[in-house]
Amino acid sequence: MKKIESFQVNHLNLKRGIYVSRKDVVGDSTVTTFDIRMKEPNNEPVINTAELHTIEHLGATFLRNHPVYDNLTVYFGPMGCRTGFYVIFKGNLKSEDVVDIIKEMFSFIMNFEGEVPGADARSCGNYLDMNLTMAKYEAGKFHNEVLLNLKEENLRYNG
Repeated sequence: MKKIESFQVNHLNLKRGIYVSRKDVVGDSTVTTFDIRMKEPNNEPVINTAELHTIEHLGATFLRNHPVYDNLTVYFGPMGCRTGFYVIFKGNLKSEDVVDIIKEMFSFIMNFEGEVPGADARSCGNYLDMNLTMAKYEAGKFHNEVLLNLKEENLRYNG
């Protein structure tokens, strides 16, 4: 069986950052999947499910309400390994093309106040598994330590 592309990335050397995971052609359009890597794989604790779930709700809500990215967003959701998120945008894009929107999204999450959108039994299948305080902490840590200090090694997969 063929090994999928994301399993071919050397996770031993992977830093936190924003990476192009893959590009796909759908009809006559290209969509780009980005790896938003918040934790160094196998080197630091993963994100707990409650904060991961909260970041998912806030990030998806932010993108779907953004004046530009609402129509460019195909998907935003967590990685199964709990080290970050995938976001899929319409377009043939590079990491540099989405830095500003990712910064804006994480700033929104780390500063969010109020009820988490969709965090109720009618809207979500696991609404009790939310932790806004820790979601804001994780978003702020990623924003301040990584997004405000991006280097080439945080934008391109290596080895």
